[in-house]
Amino acid sequence: MTALTDQLAQGLNSPICLTWEWTYACDLQCVHCLSSSGRRDPRELSTEEMKGIVDQLAEMQVFYVNIGGGEPMLRPDFFEIVEYCVERGVGVKFSTNGGRITAENAKRLAAMDYVDIQISLDGVDEETNDLIRGEGTHARVRQAMDHLKAAGYPQFKLSVVMTRQNVDQVDAYEALADEYGAELRLTRFRPSGRGIDTWHELHPTSEQQVRLYHWLLERPHVLTGDSFFHLSALGEPLPGLNLCGAGRVVCLIDPVGDVYACPFVLHDEFMAGSVRDEGGFAAIWRSSDLFTSLREPSSPGACASCGSFDACGGGCMAAKFFTGLPLDAPDPECVFGYGEEALKALDADGGAVRPTVSHDHSKPIGVGRKRIPVTIL
Repeated sequence: MTALTDQLAQGLNSPICLTWEWTYACDLQCVHCLSSSGRRDPRELSTEEMKGIVDQLAEMQVFYVNIGGGEPMLRPDFFEIVEYCVERGVGVKFSTNGGRITAENAKRLAAMDYVDIQISLDGVDEETNDLIRGEGTHARVRQAMDHLKAAGYPQFKLSVVMTRQNVDQVDAYEALADEYGAELRLTRFRPSGRGIDTWHELHPTSEQQVRLYHWLLERPHVLTGDSFFHLSALGEPLPGLNLCGAGRVVCLIDPVGDVYACPFVLHDEFMAGSVRDEGGFAAIWRSSDLFTSLREPSSPGACASCGSFDACGGGCMAAKFFTGLPLDAPDPECVFGYGEEALKALDADGGAVRPTVSHDHSKPIGVGRKRIPVTIL
C-alpha cells in the first residue's frame, strides 16, 4: 500500500463520498437491486430531518453526497432537498432510472449548480436491459437522455452494472456515451439485495473479468467508483484508491436514517447506528464501534500466502458476506480462482450459509409490474 492508502485505511474525519438513499419507493423491480427497493418505508425521514442531515454534512465539510434509492425522484420534496444541499455547499450526485426525467425536469436540473446525474442502463439494446430492469425501461432511459441533451445538461453519467450479458457491450456503451457527450460509469455487480438471488447466474465470468480489466486499463477516463479493485491483482492497478473503503472513506445512510458501513451491505451486522440518535451522523462516523473496528489493520486471512494481497486487499466485503464466505476469505471473484475454490469447499461441507436480506422492500409478485424472467446466455 502507498502512504496515502495507508492513511485512508485508518479512516478520515469525514467520508469522501457518502451514499444516501432517500427512499425505498421505486416503480421498477430490477433483479439486481442492492437495496431490494419497491415499497416506501413509512418511517422514512421527513423533509426537516433530511435538511438537518444536510446541515451536519455541511459542517463536516462533506464535499458531495451520492443520492440513490429506490428512485429518489419519487420523493415529493426531491427538488426542495436538492436545492437545500446546493445552498449549503453540499454537492449532489444522484442515480435515477430516468422515469421522472421529463423535458421540464431536465431543464430544471440543467439550471442547477453542483448537481450530477447518473442514469442507469444495463444493456445497450432493449433485450439485454429490459431482462434486468423491466419491460419498456430501455426506451424510457433513452428518452430521458434525449431530454437532458436537449436541455443542455452538461455531461451526465451513463451508469452500468456489469453482468454476464452486458460486459461484452462495453465498446457500444462507450460509443453511446460519446453520442450524448456523457461520461461512462461501470460498476461491479455485488450479490446484495435482490442480487443475492441472481448473482451466481449473472456475474461476469472469469474470462470476461480479465477482458474488462484490460479494457479499463486502456481507458482511465471511464469511471468505476473504485468497484473493481479486486481486478488489480492481475498486475497494474486500476485508477482509484484500490481498497475497501467501508467505514473508512465511505458509508451509507438509508431512507429511515440507519447508517451502514458499506452501500452494498445493508444488513444488521453492518449497521453502525441511526442519525436519529444523539450526536447524529457525525457521532456515528467518528466514534461508532463498528467503524472503529473496520479502521483497524486487517488480517490477510486465507489470502496470506498470495503475493497479490497488497494489490487487491482481499477484495470486496459485500461480495464475501452475501455469498457466505468469511470476511477474511478470498473475494468470490478472485482473479486466481481462490474464491471459487472457497465457495466449492463450503458447498462440499454442507453448503454456504448465505445471509438473508435484512430489509426487503420489494413489491409482492403481481403488484406493480410483473418480474421479467432472467435468461442466461
